[in-house]
Amino acid sequence: MNRHLHNNHNTFSSRFLLLILAGLLYFSAAYSQSGKVPPFRMAQPDGKVFRAQDLPLGKPIVIIYFSPDCEECQKLTKELLIRMDEFSGVSFAMITYQPVENVKQYVKKNNLDKFPNIFAGTEGSTLFVRNYYDIRLFPFMVLYTKNGDTVAKYNSTQINLDDLLYRINHL
Repeated sequence: MNRHLHNNHNTFSSRFLLLILAGLLYFSAAYSQSGKVPPFRMAQPDGKVFRAQDLPLGKPIVIIYFSPDCEECQKLTKELLIRMDEFSGVSFAMITYQPVENVKQYVKKNNLDKFPNIFAGTEGSTLFVRNYYDIRLFPFMVLYTKNGDTVAKYNSTQINLDDLLYRINHL
């Protein structure tokens, strides 16, 4: 009977070790592409899952991490929408950790669904994107080339749409 318990313990240990290794491989693959668009997933207001690989190809990408109840985030969104003609060739992924219902209200309030180049959603409690960038203040923004290479990161106090547009126009 001891041998049976010992074998069960070894099987459990082996499975546990494999699970740990699989997790480490997953996260190391995600983080090893530092400087690239992270492999995020977010739930959109319509309930569909949107992934990083769903972003349209051949366009610069801007990831905006925001909170629907953040005043600076609301201000940034309004400024961006006023100038959206200048950013029509850019794909925006607006990601939050807040519940999908909050995203739905934010999208409706700001008419984000009128813009085919804006994808908004929540990563929920995974906080993958938030941890990937070590985000502490909102809003947070990152510009990537059409190939997914990092061009610039903007912390909340550094966000400047003129600088963003300048960088996009010089890609």
